[in-house]
Amino acid sequence: MSNIFASMGIDPGIIIILLMIITIVLIGMVIYLYKVIKRLEAKYHLFMKGEDGRSLEKGFMRKFNQIEKMSDIQDSQADEMKMIEAVQNRSLIKYGIVKYDAFEDVGGKLSFALALLDNTDTGFVLNAIHSKENCFLYIKEVMNGESYIILSDEEIHALRQARKYGDDKAVD
Repeated sequence: MSNIFASMGIDPGIIIILLMIITIVLIGMVIYLYKVIKRLEAKYHLFMKGEDGRSLEKGFMRKFNQIEKMSDIQDSQADEMKMIEAVQNRSLIKYGIVKYDAFEDVGGKLSFALALLDNTDTGFVLNAIHSKENCFLYIKEVMNGESYIILSDEEIHALRQARKYGDDKAVD
């Protein structure tokens, strides 16, 4: 081997010194990395210790279980909301009422037309006609905002109020 280095013009003693320097540098790097790993291990153990001796890993597992339960609850609440929306769409939530005097000899506007509709403007118009001796009730079905039975002026007005219920435009 010395013949190889000698033929290249390199002294074998210099090569040995260079190899020793490289070995010392590598040993120094190994010692430095060992210290870094020990510091990281200490930080890891500190990080993994929780309150009352519980590890952070157990805390994470508990939180993940809670998240799963909350996800299940959210799914069931979404289903319940769909059911509530379906019921609400069938509920009579829009109304219009017109009070009037049905007869000249009866005052006080005791007669009325009441329209009750759902979101699709389907429902009914109830007309209560009050006289001195009796009170008569008439109900007329409404489908999509229209009645197949002829409506009185008061019933038409109550139906218009109900159809516009919730709009910014007021119907007189």
